[in-house]
Amino acid sequence: MHHLLLAILLILQPAKPLDSLDAFRRAAMSAKPGDRVLLAPGNYEGSIWLESLKGTEQKPIVLAGADPANPPTITGKSECLHLAACHWITIEHLTLKGASGNGLNIDDGGKLDQPAQGVTLRALKVHDIGPTGNCDGIKLSGLAGFIIEDCTIERWGKGGSGIDMVGCRDGVIRNCSLTHGDTDGSNGIQTKGGTQRISIRQCRFEHAGRRALNIGGSTGLQFFRPGGKHGGFEAKDITVEGCTIIGSEAALAFVGVDGAIARFNTIYHPTRWAIRILQETREPGFVPSRRGTLADNIIVFDIPTAKEPNIGDATEPSSFTFERNLWYCDTDTSQSKPTLPAKETGGIYGQDPKLKDPARGDLTPAPDGIAARTGATALPAQ
Repeated sequence: MHHLLLAILLILQPAKPLDSLDAFRRAAMSAKPGDRVLLAPGNYEGSIWLESLKGTEQKPIVLAGADPANPPTITGKSECLHLAACHWITIEHLTLKGASGNGLNIDDGGKLDQPAQGVTLRALKVHDIGPTGNCDGIKLSGLAGFIIEDCTIERWGKGGSGIDMVGCRDGVIRNCSLTHGDTDGSNGIQTKGGTQRISIRQCRFEHAGRRALNIGGSTGLQFFRPGGKHGGFEAKDITVEGCTIIGSEAALAFVGVDGAIARFNTIYHPTRWAIRILQETREPGFVPSRRGTLADNIIVFDIPTAKEPNIGDATEPSSFTFERNLWYCDTDTSQSKPTLPAKETGGIYGQDPKLKDPARGDLTPAPDGIAARTGATALPAQ
């Protein structure tokens, strides 16, 4: 009986926080399913590389800051944290900054037909990465069944993305915030290289690069997943919903995509275009950028040209669907109605959505106004 009680107490005893990056690295490398490896509050310099860690769906390995209210900061060298071919891993309550390459890099270890499964990223702050070159806040290559939630990404490489996905599938990104600038940083979130079935939900983009959301992209053929083979698209079945997008040269860019939905989003003052439809990968076998749906979005702009989609060649803009979007030019209401590549059903043009306080970033429409059932705050509950 005494031995049984001691065993139970040992199981229930919380993991002891570690106070050095080397100790955290060693403990992570030897972690077993269900282990929690905790890093004490403080500032740590260095990089961590972890390979082939394997938790289980029922017992993931957790790498975390010990105190969510006071997360530790890892100032990286080339990277802060890199996971290769790791499965069922949760990373939470850490701050990652200062890396010259990527802040957090997670991949399939180069096994293009064996995706890294079950990764969860929660309550991370990633900032001041790069600052030049194609450097990402969070870089994901070959992941399946992943979740990114409640993360904040600020200031990544001038040619990089806040969150960049290559050949990822069946993922959810929700309640994240991305902030950069309108002309620096290529993208806020990018889905490319055969990425499919991704939900981007209730995220906030504030001047999050030249393209706040790059749905698709341009990828070398050898990097496509699975198996280094492409399915004829950069991205497929991507859903962007309930998001707030402020600034950026383009709010939504559909680039080599084969099916995407943007619904119940609020777009405010893009600096050039609200929407782009482009084809950047021109290899044989790729479908033209097609089958996008834009529905129930609020689009407020201050330059009339922002309402006109930027449409590149080798695309199929007539396959796009437009439904019940509210378009409003707040500098000249007569310039509100867009010229779209397909007829819009139930569109609203030139009527003020009466946003609560745009100067302070509150884009909530008046509850009794024309836009009450449109935009990010009207997204139906799941």
